[in-house]
Amino acid sequence: MELQITACSPADLPEAVAVWNQVVEAGLAFPQTELLTTETGAEFFGQQSFTGVARDSSGELVGLYILHPNNVGRCGHICNASYAVRADRRGQHIGEALVRHCMAKGKELGFRILQFNAVVRSNVPALRLYERLGFVQLGVIPGGFRRKDGVYEDIIPHYHTL
Repeated sequence: MELQITACSPADLPEAVAVWNQVVEAGLAFPQTELLTTETGAEFFGQQSFTGVARDSSGELVGLYILHPNNVGRCGHICNASYAVRADRRGQHIGEALVRHCMAKGKELGFRILQFNAVVRSNVPALRLYERLGFVQLGVIPGGFRRKDGVYEDIIPHYHTL
């Protein structure tokens, strides 16, 4: 599948917000609980170091990612990212394309390390992808994520040197 990943533009916002909100609404991966509107999405995506959107060969927006510093000052060289793939397009390696693009963009922006703070243990496709791409697991935080149904689940932080 051919994908084009570009910077999120105002024209992308309605679709990007819809894909982001699918993940938030499911309550199984992102820490956010509030859904975005086009207006709050413009602000949120605009605050990132980079927001990338992926479109397939037909022009449909199939996924996106946000990239930003994980911390400030002496730890500002470490970036963090979140990825959202449209629910009906998962399992098609879109997430892998987003992660690879993100790693290159992070390096281009001067970051040295990409860190994921909260990979939920039940997100097996993400865990397999990160292992395949050479990410290092940092340990396990027991009950570090509260799912939408109220169940607490372990999170597994990861990092990769860029």
